[in-house]
Amino acid sequence: MRATAKLRMHRATPRKTRLVIDQIRGKDVGEAESILKFTDKRAAAPILKLLTSAKANAVNNHDMFEDDLFVAEAQVGDGPTLKRYLPRARGRADLLRKRTSHITITLEERRGQ
Repeated sequence: MRATAKLRMHRATPRKTRLVIDQIRGKDVGEAESILKFTDKRAAAPILKLLTSAKANAVNNHDMFEDDLFVAEAQVGDGPTLKRYLPRARGRADLLRKRTSHITITLEERRGQ
């Protein structure tokens, strides 16, 4: 049984968000929560909220035990890029790419413990 939560259009670059996601992949939910609480990255707070949502989905919708849950999959994909222009000297313009991320967290129960 798997419980999933998704966060789409998160306004942070996928590269920076993957740094945080890589820290919690494969960890127990309690350990992952404590790692995210003390991680000093901007993406940590929305990922912690997403992990809490996935845990609630597992407990309430799939009747899984909270103590046995672990992060089975954690993925960050590219979302749409917002393109803006920045005025430069002599009438020119530079392209600014404001990237977004799609984050997916999947929880499973540990078996055989």
